[in-house]
Amino acid sequence: MLRLFKWITTGLILLALLTTALVYGVLSISLPSLSGQGQSQGVSQPVSIARDALGTAVVSANNRVDAAYALGFAHSQDRFFQMDLLRRNAAGELSELFGKAALDLDKKMRFHQFRKRASKIVTQLPERDQQILAAYAQGVNEAQAQSYPSFEYLLAGAERQPWQPVDSLLVIYTMYLDLQTGNFERDLVLEQVKQQFGDEMLTFLTQPSQYQAALDGSEEPIPDSDIPELSLQLKAQLAYQKIAEPLGIGSNNWAVTGALTESGHGMLSDDMHLSIAVPVIWYRAQLNYYENNQQHQITGVTLPGAPAVVVGTNGHVAWGFTNGYLDTADWIKLDDAVATYDVEEQYPIVDGTTEVAALTMSDYGPVKEVNGQRYALSWVAHQPYAVDMELLNLEQAHSVGQALEVAKTIGIPVQNMLVVDKQGQAAWQPTGAVPARINPSDVAVDPAEYSVLWQEDASDLPQVRNPDNHRLWTGNSRVIATEQLPRFGDGGYALGARAVQIRDRLNEKERFSEQDFYQIQLDNQARFLTKWHGLLISTLKQEPERFARDIKDLENWQACACPDSVGYTLVRHFRSRLTDTVFSAVESQLSEHDLSLSAIKNNLETPIWQMIAAQPSSWLPANYGTWPEFMLESYQQMRDELLEIHGQSRHASLQVLQWGKVNELRIQHPFSKQIPLLSHLLDMPRSPGFGDSYMPAVQKTGFGASQRLFVQPGLEENAILTLPGGQSGHPFSPFYRAGFSDYVQGNNTPLLPTETMHQITISPLK
Repeated sequence: MLRLFKWITTGLILLALLTTALVYGVLSISLPSLSGQGQSQGVSQPVSIARDALGTAVVSANNRVDAAYALGFAHSQDRFFQMDLLRRNAAGELSELFGKAALDLDKKMRFHQFRKRASKIVTQLPERDQQILAAYAQGVNEAQAQSYPSFEYLLAGAERQPWQPVDSLLVIYTMYLDLQTGNFERDLVLEQVKQQFGDEMLTFLTQPSQYQAALDGSEEPIPDSDIPELSLQLKAQLAYQKIAEPLGIGSNNWAVTGALTESGHGMLSDDMHLSIAVPVIWYRAQLNYYENNQQHQITGVTLPGAPAVVVGTNGHVAWGFTNGYLDTADWIKLDDAVATYDVEEQYPIVDGTTEVAALTMSDYGPVKEVNGQRYALSWVAHQPYAVDMELLNLEQAHSVGQALEVAKTIGIPVQNMLVVDKQGQAAWQPTGAVPARINPSDVAVDPAEYSVLWQEDASDLPQVRNPDNHRLWTGNSRVIATEQLPRFGDGGYALGARAVQIRDRLNEKERFSEQDFYQIQLDNQARFLTKWHGLLISTLKQEPERFARDIKDLENWQACACPDSVGYTLVRHFRSRLTDTVFSAVESQLSEHDLSLSAIKNNLETPIWQMIAAQPSSWLPANYGTWPEFMLESYQQMRDELLEIHGQSRHASLQVLQWGKVNELRIQHPFSKQIPLLSHLLDMPRSPGFGDSYMPAVQKTGFGASQRLFVQPGLEENAILTLPGGQSGHPFSPFYRAGFSDYVQGNNTPLLPTETMHQITISPLK
């Protein structure tokens, strides 16, 4: 028996070693070759792709079309699986990779018909743009032809499909889904609030915030709204129900004119806030090419799947984006007189089967039914001007004025673009697709209110250029003047606390360097939560002996989202718990229709403080006699649940609740989430949490600054660009984690490429 046990043990060890060797062997042969010579019919003249120690792709070509081929080749070598996910996500075709588990998501995405829209748009683009997309696609496919499938395809049991020019437009549509879905989800929630609770509740829940930082200083007045009475039936539903926090997808950017820099050049900071995974969404690149007898060098970040530098500098101007949150969607309430029709959609599954389902469409847009009422979605992403390749034209702008002119017709989700130039100018302008219709609405409208101007791109975009205070900033809250709000609407603006803090930081100095800008991006001071901290301290001091250890941690909270702060965690979660419980009756009603206050949770800050001040009895949960008692017990329950989540008893030390542990940065590969054994191989090292939502240093467990850029055009040698991950999506690549440590430690990583480590040269096929 002992000998048999030894044989079995030895066999299992050998099997494990063999499996490990097989996995490593498969991974090794799928590594792309980064040095060598090649030939292709896809280029008219020789091109090269060099890579430095970070894996930055440095493309050199004699024209823009050949540069697109080379960038497609580089993207494909390092990020093809990521590109595949982006196009399939927008098209609703993930079931071909992941099977029926992705079918519901595919149906949700197919609602928008993006592949059909992209296929039509790509044929209508200017000839030069079509050539660039075709060359890019050829570069992608020829790189794939020279490599084995990456491990993701082997695990999924799926085949790689060739890249098509239309797929690059689908990648842009994926950004619409990430950046603007909250707009139409918000409107649908507000429509249901109106239907179920009335106009008084709608007005109460959508009051403006006290945190406002429009560039012109204009403020929306906060009305002295009455608190609606809750019926006894609704009051019975006042029990804790978690309202998910919106990710707050958006970004920070700010700029100063040359009057505030030693060089006299304008200076830009940009950090785009997105979900962070492995690989990180952005890809470092530099494009060098000739056009119109001029040499061009553009350095920044690209989006794998698209042939453009999204954010960066060309030595003359530098530009950056944050999500604009203008209102770009409306729901049309359909009556029986409005005709609809069904479209049959087929969903191929990776196992070879096909699912068939119908979508209901109308002349106003795709149709959704909620609580027996049909609504059609009119969204800018459904319009023919929503996507194009005009972002490419920013590469050749030589001044702020030229950049602003180019940016008026760029087909991307509307962004706050900040642009600076080496002459010292700086400007802000909404950039991207904005409908020309002038009657945006937060709730559904009747067909008679629908405007044919939906079919036209807006031409009346505002701008601020070289302001008197020499400072510009955006942080996803309202940037436009109050008087412009009826025209451009509210597509889900951020609360505003972050933008206020950035503005105030900029007003603290009269001279700025790249390092000064970096410190603002890393600012995790908890100015927004100071008021909540005071409320919690005063609440717990009603029973000082019972909460002695809590009070001690709160008094030492450091007023920041610092890794070792327990007090910050307690304040942060107390705010969420109290808000969620107070509005649980509304949330409960909405959840019956698969809707949630999550879509408007930022709006609840003003109402919750009115509740705390007035302490209305109709909003007090039935189990409590007073609001102070309710707030005490809400805190106690929140703290005990947090301890339990982190594997501790309610009497354990609170040190396990340090913010750096509770909000630990965990950047994961999609496959490691499903197969935890792969985590060590695929994920970035875990790092203590160092920021939060309502401060410049935005960071959650898998969300935050997807890049950090600081640059003065013309002085790129001083510029900084950090990313929370490496260039390559291959875990054996030396670039897989390159640059990550600089990101988490707040160190400087140069924007410009360093010494060449690898180079591929591709010549025309003779």
